[in-house]
Amino acid sequence: MSQQILRALGVLCALGGFIFPVSAQIGDKSDKPGVVQKPIVPRELIPPAPVRTAAEELKTFQIAPGFRIELAAADPLVQDPVAMAIDPQGRMWVVEMRSYMPDLDGNGEDHPTGRVSVLEDTDGDGRFDKSTVFLDKLIMPRALCLVRDGVLIGAPPKLWFCRDTNGDLKCDEQVEVATDYGIQVDPKRPELANPERAPNAPLYALDNWIYNGAYTGKFRWRDGKWERGVTTFRGQWGLSQDDFGRLYHGSNSDQLRCDVVPSHYLGRNPNYPRPTGANVKVPENQLVWPARVNPGINRGYRPEMLRAGKLKEFTAACSPFIYRADLFGPEFYGNAFVCEPAGNLIKRNILTETDGSVTAREAYKQREFFTSTDERFRPVNLYTGPDGALYVVDLYRGVLQHRISLTSYLRQQSEERALDKGIHLGRIWRIVPDGKVMPRVKPDFAKQTPAQWVAHLSHANAWWRETTQRLLVEKGDLSVVPALQQLATGGKEPLGRMHALWTLEGLRQFDPRTVTAALKDKDERVRVAAVRVSETLFDGEDKGEAVTALLKLGNDSAPQVQLQLALTLGQARDAKADAAMANLVRAHATGNKFLADAVVTGLFGRELELLETLSASKAWSQSATNMDKFLGALARCVFAERKAERVERLLTLIAHQPKTQAKRQLALLDGAMSAAAATRKPVKFAEEPPVLAELKKLGGGLVKTRVAKLDSSLVWPGKPGVPPEPVIPSLTAAQQARYDLGKELFTATCAACHQTHGLGLEGLAPPLADSEWVLGSEQRLIRIVLHGVSGPLKVKGASYSLDMPAMGVFDDEQTAAILTYIRREWENGAPPVEPTTVKQIRGAHASRTDAWRQEELLKVP
Repeated sequence: MSQQILRALGVLCALGGFIFPVSAQIGDKSDKPGVVQKPIVPRELIPPAPVRTAAEELKTFQIAPGFRIELAAADPLVQDPVAMAIDPQGRMWVVEMRSYMPDLDGNGEDHPTGRVSVLEDTDGDGRFDKSTVFLDKLIMPRALCLVRDGVLIGAPPKLWFCRDTNGDLKCDEQVEVATDYGIQVDPKRPELANPERAPNAPLYALDNWIYNGAYTGKFRWRDGKWERGVTTFRGQWGLSQDDFGRLYHGSNSDQLRCDVVPSHYLGRNPNYPRPTGANVKVPENQLVWPARVNPGINRGYRPEMLRAGKLKEFTAACSPFIYRADLFGPEFYGNAFVCEPAGNLIKRNILTETDGSVTAREAYKQREFFTSTDERFRPVNLYTGPDGALYVVDLYRGVLQHRISLTSYLRQQSEERALDKGIHLGRIWRIVPDGKVMPRVKPDFAKQTPAQWVAHLSHANAWWRETTQRLLVEKGDLSVVPALQQLATGGKEPLGRMHALWTLEGLRQFDPRTVTAALKDKDERVRVAAVRVSETLFDGEDKGEAVTALLKLGNDSAPQVQLQLALTLGQARDAKADAAMANLVRAHATGNKFLADAVVTGLFGRELELLETLSASKAWSQSATNMDKFLGALARCVFAERKAERVERLLTLIAHQPKTQAKRQLALLDGAMSAAAATRKPVKFAEEPPVLAELKKLGGGLVKTRVAKLDSSLVWPGKPGVPPEPVIPSLTAAQQARYDLGKELFTATCAACHQTHGLGLEGLAPPLADSEWVLGSEQRLIRIVLHGVSGPLKVKGASYSLDMPAMGVFDDEQTAAILTYIRREWENGAPPVEPTTVKQIRGAHASRTDAWRQEELLKVP
């Protein structure tokens, strides 16, 4: 590998090379001259907010009937806690962000006072009473995930894997896993490092990958090294999963979103942009019902923010958590709890499976699961422990809002009521059923063998199931495989069978016999897992057997099985599987809202063949017209390929639709037209396609209008009104060498997001092929690479609210090489870029540190 490429890979590691969603406004939008930020809540109605002891704070709590709150840990043992985890020995690991907002100006945030501590309950009374500092001298640490024989710790800009190698609970080994895990705080440029929107919440998920909130990377330990994958950006603070492995996240004013469809499936077909199924809005509303007035919120001067002086809707929603234990009772299993630290409360949502998706309703009418009248109660994270209790991380402080978006109104509130006083506190609470004596549950996996661990996969509490799955996969002891196979196919508990399947996947020991048996399981969660895990067999000699077994599920009545089957069959890339996917849509799409899109995402490059097969099918010729939208989506994908031979076959198929299928004909034309409208380039034919004359003869004004519009997207030599195609000058030898280098650099550093086909990755990066930004002004394009761009940015008619980081560490030659490549690849025909031009622009803007915005770039010629 050349030194140029090695340096480029170093750049990718340093910057991530990824696109990130737009960060928060620096300062509130209304905090500008002329705007009056007048308090709404009368001063006499605002209760005092003194610094309370943990015992005093406990008296301010109001909890739903049937529950009580216990103190698990408190300051000074723990200070400024933001995240935690309980390890297989029952010890509590806590991230302490001790430099967060020491005062209203954030002075000292860059000091290395953060730490990760390990708490122990030495006398078994349920209260943690011993703290050992595992790792200190951290700047604004924010994330923690127990993994292998150590822990992942996120402290921007690094994600570290840390170990204690001698048993003293102190870190003595650090391995760098990522260098783009947020931006380290800079006192001179606070807006660059917004702690409210940096990566967080690493979650060991059901599929044995570690996902993160607010981050586009995922990780796993495999074959003796850390492996990194690309995923979509999720939420703002917090990440959780349900029994299907679906990920839940949210943002400050949007409490709960769900990836009903695992996001990696949705980017499979670049010709079908923005499919549905990820980032699905779940709750019926965003209402909250605090126990006290809430003048101390950032926009508390706006009438629409308050209801009788109390917060009306979420403004600081974070840490959605799916409760999956038996301690609370079956009616609480699978509920979604969401923190609202600005409103001093925790909401409970009841989730329901509806039409292949997830919806949520409030558990209580105009009240919440957990509220406090203490303004300093700041619930910022939720977890389940081995005892099944719900643990609440309480940051306990007056000032919650970070300085980069602190309004003058909130600053005044904080100063007048001394909310900025009382720092380095914090508590961790435990919610348990009232009237129930809580047994002390102290797991100790170290005293058991891996064979004994297997039984924990069937535990009623997800903490045990997930911890066991992780430990078994990390241990890699293949002697447990027979026990796992037996559990997967004959275990008593459905969730035990499901986790056994995923453990086998993590161990790479999945086999056709286990697949066949699990696909017949009575529980849909097990069948969904079996379908998805069967994909591991597609690269080997067992593919045929696996696909045959999957095809037998075509009549499954469970929406989640139907959806996963559609997604998985798309991975098979098999004609029989494609036909089965289409039949799933015909049979179930009405009651499964994401099914059709799931099928189309898995058909990249095979849409035309399926369309032709379905058109020749008597069953499809008689199918309901609600399938026309699906067929139109396939037509869109074919036209988006812009391959003349395939587009001509599509036009022939459209022209030869029976007269009884007029609506279907229109749907196919609409699909093709939507692709034509999304690109600025016509489809090039060697000569006029004969079928076009047939299309123009079709009757009906609606058809003729569509054919006329479609005709404008087709060109051939000599077509009237079409100017000759411009001659693109050949590259010189030096420019060709630059193009070749650019291709290598792009593949090594840019293709993970923008993809080698240049069509981008939905939810992560916009397309470069046929992009007006790539084909347009090189002056704008160079600026984007040197300094980054902050969205929203409109590309090919679609708006992308994403940020691209600056890549100015590429030298002039490398930058010119990459840009020359993308301006000439994928039928792009823009002029090459010279290093001297890059050098001139770099010098002219040497002092610039901000990313460019669209309105600025459009002023550049």
